Parts: sequence; structure tokens; C-alpha cells
Amino acid sequence: MHGLQRQIVELLPRLRRLARVLARDAADADDLVQATVERALVHQGQWRPGTRLDSWMFRIMKNAWIDESRARSRRTRVFAPEEQGEGVGHDGAAAMETRLAASEVERAMGRLPDEQRLAVALVLVDGLSYKEAAEVLEVPQGTLTSRLARGRMALLAELEGGGA
Repeated sequence: MHGLQRQIVELLPRLRRLARVLARDAADADDLVQATVERALVHQGQWRPGTRLDSWMFRIMKNAWIDESRARSRRTRVFAPEEQGEGVGHDGAAAMETRLAASEVERAMGRLPDEQRLAVALVLVDGLSYKEAAEVLEVPQGTLTSRLARGRMALLAELEGGGA
């Protein structure tokens, strides 16, 4: 396996995590990761060794997500909501409480506008610096900071208020 391909494979868990935040549906997230990897491999000549591969891949994913979102809105495709009881097990109250809290955060993240959800996902979920996240989103750092602040406030309000 070629060096760049190996590095892309190593990034797959992080790509999946970001895709899951963006797409909110596991199958759609998998499709987004696949589209991202395909685009990266097709355009690998555009990546410059010595630069951050993760930022480059995240930017590809962001653009793939925007393309897919636009296509969906044009097609006005409607998806059925996920089953709320899916994955409920018998492994104790603490585990159930953790899953419910994670589900609540996931739903709250899903209600954020795309630009805020991307900022929150890159900085708070994936741990990129503000500078790196701004580069991925191709916006000034101040814009990223503003989106992140609005996203955090909206999440806190949603979680403290119990949601809409």
C-alpha cells in the first residue's frame, strides 16, 4: 500500500466520526466517508506532502457534504427518522443513561445549522485548533470562532432547556 493510501486508512476513524456528525445517519455517514476517500484518491496529486493530510481530507469531506446536501434539497428527498428504540439493551441503568445523554447531544447537534455543526465537530469533537478548523472550512479564523461560539451557545441552551 502506497504511503498516502496508508495515511488515509489511518484517518478513517476520524473521518467516520466527522461524517457521523454531519450526516446523522450511519449509512449516509458511510457513503460520505466513501465519497471523501474516492475524491482524495482521484485528486491525490493536489495534496502537498508536508501539509496536514487530515485538514485536506476534512475539507474534501466538507465539500462532498455540501454537494450532497444541495443535491438532496433539489431532489426534495424525504428520509424516515431513525427508530428511537434501536440499540436499547439490558446492560444497566448507567449505560442506558449514558446512551440517552449521547443521543440527546446528537439530536441537539443535528439541529444546528450546517456551518455551526461543522465548526463544533471539527473543534470540539475532532480536536482541531481554531486555525486548522478555519482552514478546513476555508473561512477566516474570526468567522470560525463566531460559528463555534454560536454553536456552543445553541447546544447549551438546547441541552439545558431539554430541547424543542
